[in-house]
Amino acid sequence: MNNPNQDIPMNTNENYIPISVLITKRLLDISAAILGLSIGLCLLPILALLIKLDSNGPIFFSQLRVGQVTPDTSKMFSMYKFRTMRTDAEEATGAVLATKNDPRITRIGRFLRLTRLDEIPQLYNVLKGDMSLIGPRPERPDFYKKLEDAIPFFTERTWGLKPGITGLAQVNQGYDECIEDVRNKVSYDHAYALSLSSFISWLRADIDIVFKTIVVMVCGRGQ
Repeated sequence: MNNPNQDIPMNTNENYIPISVLITKRLLDISAAILGLSIGLCLLPILALLIKLDSNGPIFFSQLRVGQVTPDTSKMFSMYKFRTMRTDAEEATGAVLATKNDPRITRIGRFLRLTRLDEIPQLYNVLKGDMSLIGPRPERPDFYKKLEDAIPFFTERTWGLKPGITGLAQVNQGYDECIEDVRNKVSYDHAYALSLSSFISWLRADIDIVFKTIVVMVCGRGQ
């Protein structure tokens, strides 16, 4: 699973998404990614300096994630973020979910997570087409099989959808600390998928999610 181009066999049921929604959603993704990356370039020197001064290690962090599900496969891609944890964060434990007051998170990393600024580099993933601005949270392959076995309809939540930087589940619940948190998010993900069945319901859902995301960032409600 170390190859971002590798596919994982998957069985799902198709959700109908009108072509008008798919085209408009992609055009908005491209526009938002270009605008966001332009602003991000202005912030990059400051954030890069703070990250380097706070802890040793690279400025950016990449991690393999499960992307859009198709009838037979689930695409893999490398997701980019500003580094918020120590470089040795998982040397002793392996892949584990983050927790509140996680000691692995650096001081500047905590600020970046609270404001969601750590996710600015994911706009590059949106521009490439790996992700959408809004959609289900992309999961790590290390957790995927375990979550699929533990949570009914977990895989189906991403059928036909690209994972998102933000989403209905993310703004209503935040980061996952245990399987129960993921289980609660699945219903939000399915609700969002259903909203894409018509242009108006999708547009209303996305406007609401964008507004709530801005509130999370301004009020520092990230985790």
